[in-house]
Amino acid sequence: MPIQLHRRARRRGAVLTAAALLGTAAAAAGPATGATAAPSVPRPPTPTRPVVQAPPDCSPAHRITQKLDGGTTWRMCWRYDTDAGLTLDKVTFQPRGAAAPIKVLASARLAQIHVPYDDGAAEYDDLTGAGFGWGLQNLKPFECPGGAVTTVKVPEVGQIKGLCTTTRARGHAYRMASDNGTKVWQAQGKDLLVYTVNKVGWYEYISEWRFSADGTIAANVGATGSLSPVDYNATDGRGWPIGKGARSYATSHAHNVFWKLDFGLDGSTKDRIEQFDSTVTAPPANGGGPTVKTKRTVVTKELAGDAKNMRWWRVVSGTGKNADGHARSYEIAPGHTDTHAGRGFTKHDVYFTQARACEKFASNNIGDCAPNAGDSVDKWVNGETLTKPSVWVNIGFHHIARDEDQQPMPVHWQGFQLAPRDVTAMNPLTPPDLASQNGQPDLGS
Repeated sequence: MPIQLHRRARRRGAVLTAAALLGTAAAAAGPATGATAAPSVPRPPTPTRPVVQAPPDCSPAHRITQKLDGGTTWRMCWRYDTDAGLTLDKVTFQPRGAAAPIKVLASARLAQIHVPYDDGAAEYDDLTGAGFGWGLQNLKPFECPGGAVTTVKVPEVGQIKGLCTTTRARGHAYRMASDNGTKVWQAQGKDLLVYTVNKVGWYEYISEWRFSADGTIAANVGATGSLSPVDYNATDGRGWPIGKGARSYATSHAHNVFWKLDFGLDGSTKDRIEQFDSTVTAPPANGGGPTVKTKRTVVTKELAGDAKNMRWWRVVSGTGKNADGHARSYEIAPGHTDTHAGRGFTKHDVYFTQARACEKFASNNIGDCAPNAGDSVDKWVNGETLTKPSVWVNIGFHHIARDEDQQPMPVHWQGFQLAPRDVTAMNPLTPPDLASQNGQPDLGS
């Protein structure tokens, strides 16, 4: 049986027994054990419209509120989608002393995990083609240290204790010594951490969102679980020997993870996108140092963007300004990526498209767009004017297996940050005795 059909057949067979298994011990079941254990929560064979659990009014059961050290409060709503998994809506950030929350994200979620194997024999869209949403895993309390595990109702599966919300230390939030060395200002930061674990085939994906007290948001996916035992046929140089000698070659593959973000900064529907490129000159022949000039370009049309040295993008509020009169914005800061050129939708690092309700997934889209619209994000970049942009971030990882990937596989992470840029007039964690130093610092501080 071909590899791809084999994987999907496993899921179809397992779905027939899912109801019986969940009827006896779904809420208490732990992750499957054994190298070839079937996924515990499979996906039906035919993709359908996503089933959204939470009502749009965000009932208390679907509300997350966390006040962090330093006084910052994050608020958001959560819901669960049987294709996209965890979705966060109405995300707001309220620094210490602010009269009201600042609206940041209208919606944020995964938009695809695309997994093509190097030999061309298998290629998966794990969200819309392999049962990601149905694969939500039960989390034991010790997997959510210091936090709470919330029960999620997964249609056709049952009640899964699958959503962790907790806080986690991250080290220094800031540190600054006075010029005369008599005082040190420092703070140790804690983040709000929201995550789920979803099992697809032999892989398990930790989908994590981090919210920091300074306004930073980080999105990460960690892949763990097991290497696929049916993909040890790479004797043609497209794999790596795992185990004794040179007999079992685990096939190399990629994990191309997409996220979809709809901002709505300050509640505005008129956010704009800006791209910044810096150019460095060579040092002049007559002495002196190199110069750097930065150019800002307002992105007015849909764009498939490529990350380059000293290039970055930001989403700018159409209405909101901080106390200094500067437009609020969030900078998109991608992590390390291995850009995969095998498909049109994986060739670029970011996409900015005009928001449309049917454009939900970066590939194998099942959002009921018009037949001629295409089913991947690259097809939606067609020169339309951006008046209400959706942001798509693509972070790739080329996985060449190693002996250490067995058994179980250590988590490998890929993701990006959204860094606040002029959201507040000063660092929202600034200590009171430095609050007057807005602008050029005082000498001797």
